[in-house]
Amino acid sequence: MTASSDARGDRTAAERGAADAGFRRELLARVRLADLLVLAAVPAALGAVFALPESTRRSLAFAYAEPTVRTAFTAHYVHLDAGHLAGNVVGYCLLAGVGYALAVLAGYRRFFMVAFATFLAAFPVVLSALNLAVPRNAIGFGFSGIDMAFAGLLPLLLGVYARERFFPGASIRALPAAFFPLVGWMAVLALPVSPRALDGPGLAGLAGLAGLAGLATAVAGLLLGLLYATSTGVRVREAVREAVRAAVSNPGYGDLFAVGIVLVVGYPIVGFPGDPTGSGGVVNLYVHLLGFCLAFIGPFALLAAGAFEG
Repeated sequence: MTASSDARGDRTAAERGAADAGFRRELLARVRLADLLVLAAVPAALGAVFALPESTRRSLAFAYAEPTVRTAFTAHYVHLDAGHLAGNVVGYCLLAGVGYALAVLAGYRRFFMVAFATFLAAFPVVLSALNLAVPRNAIGFGFSGIDMAFAGLLPLLLGVYARERFFPGASIRALPAAFFPLVGWMAVLALPVSPRALDGPGLAGLAGLAGLAGLATAVAGLLLGLLYATSTGVRVREAVREAVRAAVSNPGYGDLFAVGIVLVVGYPIVGFPGDPTGSGGVVNLYVHLLGFCLAFIGPFALLAAGAFEG
């Protein structure tokens, strides 16, 4: 009995090793050196800008009281302290790296690279312009809004990856069922519930009400997601069970899928801290939400229209 069990264990381990090796071989075969150099150019550019004198970097930041097209673009590549830079570079490497791997294995390399170019070239100006909707005498800077754009693209990449690898014939149109709960999750993170604050006077009471607003948004997002999934014929419980089974039974490919899921759910904790104030500034939750939403909605419309099929 023990010998039989050991033999089965050895066989399972060998099969998993062979599957992992096959995954690595396919990934390496599909990855392009030119793409990796382009991806690596982003942290290199951020580091080069950080090497400039602080006075120069401040002149490249986006002043809301005196906005210019030039600083609307450059501000997103500016960091004033090493910690801020390091956090954004790590976030970028995780989100863009995993996103690229999902895209090439799903056969959606062109989709990813078009989104990548759009995020880097157009999103800085768009996000800065939309920031003017909230007037204030301050400056904006940092790559985190673009990082959140890559976070917004990740659910779409997971969707096409799952369709190509695990669920042939699944509909891309069901992906907004994940978008609404994710926005609700961000609302809870940005506006944490504080029951004690509800009984407090003044600002404390307002903080409690904001927490309830975040919770209400989360509930609404979850319900909208479920309703949308039902309207597209998706049975949520069965879909989750099948996704878990597919991830577990496909070593390598399933591991990448699981890492992507963890990033989609976990990265908003970084992007939407409950206390946005910190040393040297305030986290711009508004631009983070904009980056995520715009990066999901626009590319999803193109996917749903079949712009990148084949």
